Amino acid sequence: MVDDTPPDELVRLWRLPTGPKLGRPAGLDVDQVVRTAVELADRDGLSGATLPKIAERLGVTPMSLYRHIGSKEELFVLMADAATGFPPEFPAPQDDWRPALREWAVALWSMHRRRPWLTQLPISGPPSGPGAIGWMDAGLRALRPTGLDAGAKVGVVMVVSGYVRQADLLAQQLEQGRRTTGLDETQTNRDYGRHMARLVDPERFPDAAELFGSGLFESALPPSTPDPSQDDFEFGLEVVLDGVAATVARIEAGA
Repeated sequence: MVDDTPPDELVRLWRLPTGPKLGRPAGLDVDQVVRTAVELADRDGLSGATLPKIAERLGVTPMSLYRHIGSKEELFVLMADAATGFPPEFPAPQDDWRPALREWAVALWSMHRRRPWLTQLPISGPPSGPGAIGWMDAGLRALRPTGLDAGAKVGVVMVVSGYVRQADLLAQQLEQGRRTTGLDETQTNRDYGRHMARLVDPERFPDAAELFGSGLFESALPPSTPDPSQDDFEFGLEVVLDGVAATVARIEAGA
């Protein structure tokens, strides 16, 4: 007989009821530990959410936290699910999947931008918590009108969510670079174009030289949104959705 009893980490992740445990400090539970960890990460970044700092905030010893979490790695999973939370309400599309999937991706992007430390968390497995499953469910729902099977739908959700995560990581790194130089994005792009136009040899790098000689970076306009990375994200998202559309059309044509 197959034992389908959830392991302890899933019991904690889903907050399933368990029997009383002797020695548990009064007033301390998984929710409080995770909530404190998320608050510290929101304030100080992921490096601020260490077990000693969480314990100090809660007024307990670091070792006592292991009564509520199995490991540091499990804490990361708990933090990610709590911080991600549940997605907004996305109604199932009647015919056109693309606007629904775009809305889902934009909401996922906005959530990541509010909590930059999420992208720094390691990915240790497939979505397993209620928050992560909620986002997966919403992404799959956006694809209902397509002729994709379950495996293809999961693949599309993974590709789009992976793009969102990578775009956020790139945006963070570029922001860090601009903070180092003290220049805004427009000036950074202009300086980059000027330097590359002088350095790139047309005989060695003909297509790149044509790019840098085109004046594209010199004529760069200020971003159209408060978040300088938003325009790049939206452009890339449409490219990804074009690829999804081509895949959907190919699979539906072969059905």
